[in-house]
Amino acid sequence: MREVEVVVTGAGQAGLSSAYHLRRSGFEPERDFVVLDRSPAPGGAWQFRWPSLTYGKVHGMHSLPGMELANADPARPSAEVIGEYFDRYERAFDLRVRRPVAVRAVREGDGGRLLVETSAGTWSTRALINATGTWDQPFLPRYPGQESFRGRQLHTARYAGPEEFAGQRVVVVGGGASGTQHLLELAPYAAATTWVTRRPPVFREGPFDADAGRAAVALVEERVRQGLPPRSVVSVTGLPLNDAIRKGLADGVLDRLPMFDRITPDGVEWRDGRHVTADVILWATGFRAALGHLAPLRLREPGGGIRVEGTRAVADPRIHLVGYGPSASTIGANRAGRAAVRDIRRLLAEDRPVAA
Repeated sequence: MREVEVVVTGAGQAGLSSAYHLRRSGFEPERDFVVLDRSPAPGGAWQFRWPSLTYGKVHGMHSLPGMELANADPARPSAEVIGEYFDRYERAFDLRVRRPVAVRAVREGDGGRLLVETSAGTWSTRALINATGTWDQPFLPRYPGQESFRGRQLHTARYAGPEEFAGQRVVVVGGGASGTQHLLELAPYAAATTWVTRRPPVFREGPFDADAGRAAVALVEERVRQGLPPRSVVSVTGLPLNDAIRKGLADGVLDRLPMFDRITPDGVEWRDGRHVTADVILWATGFRAALGHLAPLRLREPGGGIRVEGTRAVADPRIHLVGYGPSASTIGANRAGRAAVRDIRRLLAEDRPVAA
């Protein structure tokens, strides 16, 4: 059993930002706080992105606090660029991230402390910054006939690039950024592509300015304040109408069909009898927050989410969720890390016994 003041789970943008602000506030790594990361190397979820997602295609990557990400080659894979940047960052600020360490459960301990049970032992802590993101929780919806499909089904999390779909008929499911990127990449290789989404996609014209950003964050913030699961970013902001999207619309690659009703052995079909033959179904259906390890604390509300004020779990002020809901963006994670550390410092000061 090791004792620290704060445990940070996850070393993506949210976790590293939080660790940086802990360091700046006088907390020493290993003595006062520890950062646990289940990934094998620096880079957070970025290290698992497909090679064709180059840095130039990444939308809105914001530098971590205290060190700019400058002069990155836009033609290099984002996994390499951001992985190397995170590695430099961890070393520059001596954050001493422990990896690979899987957090299995967080439970109530003695004396108001939390027990963080992991693959590398147990830590006792006074506060927890949860920055586990979503990559470990891909969402795969269920449809009638799914088990009968004779072709291949895979989620975005297992997408390795367009070449593996050469000559195949591909159905892409999902109206977010990943779905559109996959379609635009696949089209030159695949024999045919079909795009299906639950709701008609909303394309956003013009710049996404500060006012629009604040409005989008406010919508997500209201959901988590009510204890509802966060919605996807695209459902709030829409898809940016850039040159690649315009070309895809003009070429018919981004002609969208409504969601099919069932899956057949050789494709998908709708209630009206329409059928599309497919060799592959690619589920670009997003991710859910990876929060299963917090289940013993019973933080979830009846609506399915964790009720959060700022970054603090309303049901337990020792728990801060950074990179969750309104802070699930690179710039949002930076700000949330700073806010979480400020609140935790206040909490720890209030909890300290007064000397006689």
